[in-house]
Amino acid sequence: MAADKSDWKDSLQSKEKFANFITEYFQQHHELTGNYETPSYYEYYTVTLDSKEGLVVTLKTGLNQSSDVNSPLPFKDVEHLSIEEFRQLILNKKFEDQSETLTDVFSKMLSKEPSAHIKRDKK
Repeated sequence: MAADKSDWKDSLQSKEKFANFITEYFQQHHELTGNYETPSYYEYYTVTLDSKEGLVVTLKTGLNQSSDVNSPLPFKDVEHLSIEEFRQLILNKKFEDQSETLTDVFSKMLSKEPSAHIKRDKK
């Protein structure tokens, strides 16, 4: 299956379509990655399939600051989600830039951007 942006967005409209899409996707790919970045902070997402626990979503967040010794280290969170919980996260996640969605973050990767992690253009 050659996953693409339109298949991805179409699948999000239905619980069943999304379950089929993501199951087929992980039959051919090890992970799904994407990120959101602004001049002030970033979020990196990696999603993998765990046969026992469903999907494993790893989120790494941090601040885009100069090499200030007092800046906090990146924060890493790992969540085990069902396919439907992941679909709901995608549909409901909001970013600072309201025109950017988590759907868009993963759509960029599915559009075969040159790198696995998508970097937003900084303004």
